[in-house]
Amino acid sequence: MTAAARFDASGRPTPEALAEERKLQALFPGCRGVDPDYVHAGRDALERWWDWKFGLRIHWSLYSITGNGPESWPLTNPPEGINAAELRAQYEELHKWWNPSRFDADAWCDLMVRAGLKYFTFTTKHHDGFSMYDTKTRVKKRLVHTGPQAGRIVDCDLRYSILDGPFGRDIVRELTDAGRRRGLGIGLYFSHIDWFDADFRIDVWNYQQDPAYTQESDPAGFERMIARHRAQLVELCSNYGKLDLLSLDMGFPGDEELSGGLGLGVGTTHGVRDDLVATIKAVRRLQPEMLIRRRGIDPYGDYCTPERVVPEDPQAPGGGLALPWQVIYPGGRHFSYQWGDEYKPASWIVGNLVDITAKGGCFQVGYGPGPDGTWDASVVGTLEAVGDWLRVNGEGIYATRPHRVYKEGEDIRFTATKDGAYVYAFLMNPSAWPGGPDRVQIESVRAKPGSAITMLGLDHRFDYEQDEKCLVVHLPDWFEDPKNRPCDGVCTLKIAQGE
Repeated sequence: MTAAARFDASGRPTPEALAEERKLQALFPGCRGVDPDYVHAGRDALERWWDWKFGLRIHWSLYSITGNGPESWPLTNPPEGINAAELRAQYEELHKWWNPSRFDADAWCDLMVRAGLKYFTFTTKHHDGFSMYDTKTRVKKRLVHTGPQAGRIVDCDLRYSILDGPFGRDIVRELTDAGRRRGLGIGLYFSHIDWFDADFRIDVWNYQQDPAYTQESDPAGFERMIARHRAQLVELCSNYGKLDLLSLDMGFPGDEELSGGLGLGVGTTHGVRDDLVATIKAVRRLQPEMLIRRRGIDPYGDYCTPERVVPEDPQAPGGGLALPWQVIYPGGRHFSYQWGDEYKPASWIVGNLVDITAKGGCFQVGYGPGPDGTWDASVVGTLEAVGDWLRVNGEGIYATRPHRVYKEGEDIRFTATKDGAYVYAFLMNPSAWPGGPDRVQIESVRAKPGSAITMLGLDHRFDYEQDEKCLVVHLPDWFEDPKNRPCDGVCTLKIAQGE
């Protein structure tokens, strides 16, 4: 179904879109509970995303200068021994001189292509409230941290954007344009909460949180908060072409007891739930096929993101996830740039990518460039090594779907072609083949009689035998030498599936 076919001229979902929505809700419980005039992104958008599998999550903003903790979180939880007020005051001045002059969107996207990445998500605004794009919205109230007015909320008229500093360029514009030229999927991250704009001082993580600040005590403040929150999302969904993903983060306070566990309580504490729903409906009309992360808008989101954890067995009875899912995991200690970071090896990315793909998910590895706009050499080397592996084994990753079982023991993972004609068996432990030093034994797949069993990246037909119990693939003597294998680490058998 095309994007145009999802809404009629008046902005209402078409009968076809509503029929598809009913099927989607039957399949994914996390989609249930929306208003009857709302439709999720739909099956075509999900299938496209499931084909991509592997993406990059980019956190980059003022916090890359300080590099002293996870993204902008040190603002609300400062490192030990640091004066919080002085830290916040200094942080809010950084944009006046920050000039990441070595930023090159084309170079970033070229690296993604070399790494085999199919899509990315970029932080347009983290919790610190700093916009990495050309927002036209204005902050009207802010907290003073130091000096004679310390602790007071004062009037202001600020954009607080990358466009206000010496760099003066729209990062989101350059990056989305460069990604689109290379056929990459485009995702934008946006935090609901904002620690710079004092009109947003309602979330529990906000160092400005004020229990006395309510719609009754300051209706104009709440009106500005809702209007600016909506305006920024509308800007992002109107000004940067077709978006594939919108990664919303955090959320306004809500009472889960009101929702029966469906997430319908988000925003209820301060009476802004209906406003949030109206905002998401407006965004959906602007981007009908954009997959939206569920955070802060349950159940209006399309997908969930297990963070720093890989689900054990999403296919197990009672262990499944309520929505399509994507693991997000930093390639270092945190998602953003850290001074002296310790990066995980390429083998960690490959192992997780295979495991997550076998389980039916997508995987975004997270990195942040340094303050000058360039990537650490270790990150570049790691991603290029993953790209080398994917050039050999990508056939078993991209555009595949889960096999009827995702693994056999700890050393084999499976994926399959969409039509089920072929199964890919990933041999996870090259130092100990599942079956012995000269064979691979598989009980969960039967080869089509008379078909060839091959290995991705090798021009060789492997001898095999099978009975009613298992399939045994024989490895030739020359395969013992790693130099004769198609790649480092995980290798992939391709098996034509029999009855």
